[in-house]
Amino acid sequence: MTEPAATVVVHRGRQALADAAAARLVVAVVDAQSARGVAHVSLTGGSMGSQIIESLCAVPARDAVDWSQVHVWWGDERWLPTGDADRNDTQNDAAGLDTLGLDPEHVHRVLGPDRSDSAEVSAQQYADAVRQSGADLFDVMVLGVGPDGHIASLFPHHPAAATTGTPATAVHDSPKPPPTRVSLTRECLEQSREVWFLVSGSDKADAVRRGVTGAPFETTPAAHVHGVDRTLWLVDTDAAADLEP
Repeated sequence: MTEPAATVVVHRGRQALADAAAARLVVAVVDAQSARGVAHVSLTGGSMGSQIIESLCAVPARDAVDWSQVHVWWGDERWLPTGDADRNDTQNDAAGLDTLGLDPEHVHRVLGPDRSDSAEVSAQQYADAVRQSGADLFDVMVLGVGPDGHIASLFPHHPAAATTGTPATAVHDSPKPPPTRVSLTRECLEQSREVWFLVSGSDKADAVRRGVTGAPFETTPAAHVHGVDRTLWLVDTDAAADLEP
């Protein structure tokens, strides 16, 4: 089956990107709940991932969402103790995620070393949670993209990027700190109705170009994850600098 072509949407700046993505997310969640009663959304870390949460909290239309029926996941997590400032979920909580009225049982966090004996055990628990969630697909998979073209914790030329047969995998010897992580696999990322790449900054421009034009997976994992229904590259003007007009 031919994958639908990715759509690139360029925003005038970082804040405009975050605000527009937040508004788009509200619409996607309302549509999912209207169709299925619940919504499954996977978030991303980093400064851009937290900025979309800040914008989401400021969108008046957020009140149209039944947040108690939203399941929240993360594409990856740093294998650090609960509440560590470098964890993606901690950063998203600080940005306002924990003020939206989510059911804590619907916020699916990766166990850290304070609650798990190894990253492998945490990955297995996370994989089991995905399988048991009752969702055939994520509704929206939000992904950041690194300057090297990595997504979640699937890094170029890293053996963990090729993991198959499970929704989640442990990642050791990450090329960026911390070295130990848990990531959804490529197979799992693609079990999403929509995949959104959220990218800001001139340092990401080459990665965006390679992702949009389909560079090899080994060098640019971002180029080879697609949504079942739609794939969006939501970028600002700096991140779009290397794209053809």
